[in-house]
Amino acid sequence: VQLQASGGGLVQAGGSLRLSCVASGRTSRSYRMSWFRQAPGKEREFVASIVWSGGSTYYADSVKGRFTISGDNAKNTVSLQMNSLKPEDTAAYYCAAQWRFRATFSNTGVYDYWGQGTLVTVSS
Repeated sequence: VQLQASGGGLVQAGGSLRLSCVASGRTSRSYRMSWFRQAPGKEREFVASIVWSGGSTYYADSVKGRFTISGDNAKNTVSLQMNSLKPEDTAAYYCAAQWRFRATFSNTGVYDYWGQGTLVTVSS
């Protein structure tokens, strides 16, 4: 399975960006897709998650109300709409796939596949 993330860039505080992640290479669909981010010198942290069946979504408190995760089954694509961006949102953003149900989703160890990351820089 390959995950290709795109959409990062430089934006001013208060602006918006939309990230996309396309999954390919496997005929079956994952159970869950998520976004994580990693700022320089920090650990990778959970941002948002979506369960394909039913569309349940989950967000880190730091992005709740500003970020929206969505999925397109036909295109095997997951997107992250990021609004009201803050300088502290600056990080490399990674998409990840969890292929079967697991009890947790906010730690990196329960994901089976990762994208290469796309850099988001928010200037003040």
